[in-house]
Amino acid sequence: MTSNNTINSLPLPPGNLGLPVIGESLDFLRDPNFTKKRQEKYGRVFKTHIFGQPTIIAMGADANKYIFSNENKYFTNNFPKSTRKLLGEGSLSNQVGIEHQKRRKILSQAFQPRALSSYISTIELNTYKYFERWEKLGNFAWYPEIKNYTLDVACKLLVGKEYASQTQLGDWYTTWVNGLFSLAINLPWTTFGKAWQSRKLLLQEIEKIIQERMNLDNSIEDALGLLLQAEDEDGNRLSVEELKDQILTLLFAGHETLTSAIASFCLLVAQHPQVLAAIREEQEKLGLDMAITLENLKQMTYLEQVLKETLRLVPPVGGGFRKVIKTCELNGYHIPQGWSVLYQVGYTHQDINIYPQPQQFDPERFNLSSMEDKSKTFSFIPFGGGMRECIGKEFAKLEMKIFAALLVRNYQWELIPQQNLDLDMVPTPRPKDGLKVNFQKF
Repeated sequence: MTSNNTINSLPLPPGNLGLPVIGESLDFLRDPNFTKKRQEKYGRVFKTHIFGQPTIIAMGADANKYIFSNENKYFTNNFPKSTRKLLGEGSLSNQVGIEHQKRRKILSQAFQPRALSSYISTIELNTYKYFERWEKLGNFAWYPEIKNYTLDVACKLLVGKEYASQTQLGDWYTTWVNGLFSLAINLPWTTFGKAWQSRKLLLQEIEKIIQERMNLDNSIEDALGLLLQAEDEDGNRLSVEELKDQILTLLFAGHETLTSAIASFCLLVAQHPQVLAAIREEQEKLGLDMAITLENLKQMTYLEQVLKETLRLVPPVGGGFRKVIKTCELNGYHIPQGWSVLYQVGYTHQDINIYPQPQQFDPERFNLSSMEDKSKTFSFIPFGGGMRECIGKEFAKLEMKIFAALLVRNYQWELIPQQNLDLDMVPTPRPKDGLKVNFQKF
């Protein structure tokens, strides 16, 4: 075991802390190759200064394993200030230690198989509704439409609100999300200031919905119905104040990253017609009128591979922040208490030693004989890992799979030429020109 004196005598990782106060934050937000450039210069562990914090960026499965397995010992969750403030104190994302574990248990009740099964008909209904709309539109930018689709599904399942994307709730939500990764300067004209105002309006609306629901007999099958009844082992329920923050967090988790993942699937499959043909062939073999159930979805093994490869190649979340709560050692470097550590999802998924030709879209790397992600723990982490792995992981996979299966059974789409398909990466990856397509029914 390394002593504190030995750790303190180790060097800090190489790197540059940038300008006073803002450090390298602007480069980090603007330059999609920020990490790649520094990795080439300094290696897989380096220091920088972003979002007001001296930060160590660590890459690869071994670094992930060290960070995830030392949660609450050396590391604790640590979003940037803007994210923490806008998600709220009651948010699972901001809770740590025992409190986090207890809350996670309560919230996980909304993502058990029985609950997921009850969500299927709502997801199907909304999916078909949007398909019909897109068929009428013909040519359109798909990304903003998918964003409305996932918001409608999330609001319906979480709080029973129909067509949320077409209401003020949708506008407030968009403004709120835009501020989550910004400089936390609370003035009326800043991105953060506008997001803070929208958060207040969203919480008022959510509170109204909660109060209405508490006055009804609570038989409505959605996440809010389950969470109002859910208790921890001591019989405690969530307070209204906390429930508001948790619902807002779940809305974000069940919408923003999912939009990115579904859009990436639509883009990559359009660019690889042989993959689309293979997905369709699997659906035909299973039967195009096969009902959507949890059991039936498990039989769609090739579709599962395609979705995994989509999440590997374009992970919706680029990494995760932790705070160093006790000085420790990583790769022979001194990691000081009080600093931030940022683990990397995208760069883990590009490791050539685990994924040969990592830039290539190849669903076969996840077939049962290959299973490249199994060669090393924490080498496939689209949902994070350890005790803070995404709580809504199974819900996200469910919605993606239903959307994809119903889409390929009945529709075809082509990318419109001369558009910019490069990705904007903040807050989640999305095609710069909004993914313009021509959409038709067979």
